[in-house]
Amino acid sequence: MPIANPVIFTKAGRAELMGALDWYESQVPGLGRDFGLAVAALIERVSSNPRQFPVVYKNIHRALLRHFPYSLMFVIETDGALLAVACFHASRDPAHWQERV
Repeated sequence: MPIANPVIFTKAGRAELMGALDWYESQVPGLGRDFGLAVAALIERVSSNPRQFPVVYKNIHRALLRHFPYSLMFVIETDGALLAVACFHASRDPAHWQERV
């Protein structure tokens, strides 16, 4: 079994993730937990095979979250670590996260 690559969130990426968790939980109790579980499952998929996800801008890969309109945007670092630069809602302007790279 291949060794998984660590996923490290930038400060902005973590803030977006936490904001989304809080927002979903405020809408329906337990929905934030469901969102968090979906993110955890996606991180596991990204970690085990990051190159399965398409490059969408420069060297940024996009992994779509299941059941929620969010994407995890990440870079594959030279040491194999994965840097999550954004946890981004599909309806937002991508220029918001693109300016980070």
